Amino acid sequence: MGVITISRGSYSKGKEIAEKLAQKLEYDCISREILLQASNQFNVKEAKLIRALHDAPSFFNRFQYGKEKFTAFIHEVFLGYIQKDNVIYHGLAGHYFAKGIPNVLKVRINSTIEERINEEMKRENISEQEARYLLIKDDEERRKWGISLYGIDTHNCELYDVVLQIDNLKVNDAVEVLFNIANRPCFQTTPEFRMISNDKFLAAKAYSAIVHKFPKANVKCKDAVVFVSVESDLSLEMEISSQIKELLENIGEIKEVKAGVLPLGTD
Repeated sequence: MGVITISRGSYSKGKEIAEKLAQKLEYDCISREILLQASNQFNVKEAKLIRALHDAPSFFNRFQYGKEKFTAFIHEVFLGYIQKDNVIYHGLAGHYFAKGIPNVLKVRINSTIEERINEEMKRENISEQEARYLLIKDDEERRKWGISLYGIDTHNCELYDVVLQIDNLKVNDAVEVLFNIANRPCFQTTPEFRMISNDKFLAAKAYSAIVHKFPKANVKCKDAVVFVSVESDLSLEMEISSQIKELLENIGEIKEVKAGVLPLGTD
């Protein structure tokens, strides 16, 4: 039992691999569901939000603390989904959102540019030159999006446990490889890992609840106790602490909230 995140480029066979692997492991397979829920919380139609992802910096600048709010909502929804375990997620920065949860298998699927060009030409009925231009442009936009929103470069292999190149290795081969890796003890869910995942979820849920008021807050959770720190004038500590506790009082899973202020300019 565990959680797998699959990062993929367009026409890289990542979606097909995710779906076949989920069927073989008897896991749930999710992707758009995360975006749908986040778009509802962000009050932006899904189609508009999908288009906006290709122009992340300028789009989110239209909203006050837009980047912080959007990443908070997606983070919360993602961690909420994986609480039930046995999930494969292929989509928005799953490896980033799963950071710090030990049993998550983080995978990157790559495919040759020639293979991707051929697939794009067939699906879009366009020339090789057009397909190459669009793919290179899309790859760069996805890369910029990851750097802008999360400070990560999706091409960085250090982010993943496994990177597979779909070329000589075919889709079914990749599924078999990942199936065997996913069943290794280090990627199985244990009570300890479940507690870590739950604390991460509560921290994300708490941050979503206060992000509109304290977008720069640092939120952590340990054993369902939430710790919130905000950089501000020390004279405002009691007021800020009270506001945070009030914003979080309706999250029943939280046992206790400890809020404090860091002096302005603290690293």
